Amino acid sequence: MKVPVVYKGKMLDIDFRCDLFVKGGIVVELKCVQELIPVHEAQLLAYMKLLRCPKGILINFNCQVSK
Repeated sequence: MKVPVVYKGKMLDIDFRCDLFVKGGIVVELKCVQELIPVHEAQLLAYMKLLRCPKGILINFNCQVSK
């Protein structure tokens, strides 16, 4: 989902793209990385603020596959 960015009342010519947004409920940010780092949480918090959504979930799908 494209998230428009408004700064000081002006629409900026950029968009954020959150992975999932459950209308009126939760922002879901999906990752597949070795480990989550603070910038991943900051990204989720930015989407939550822009969408005025109080709840968010950060999910990391990276896992070992046993043979």
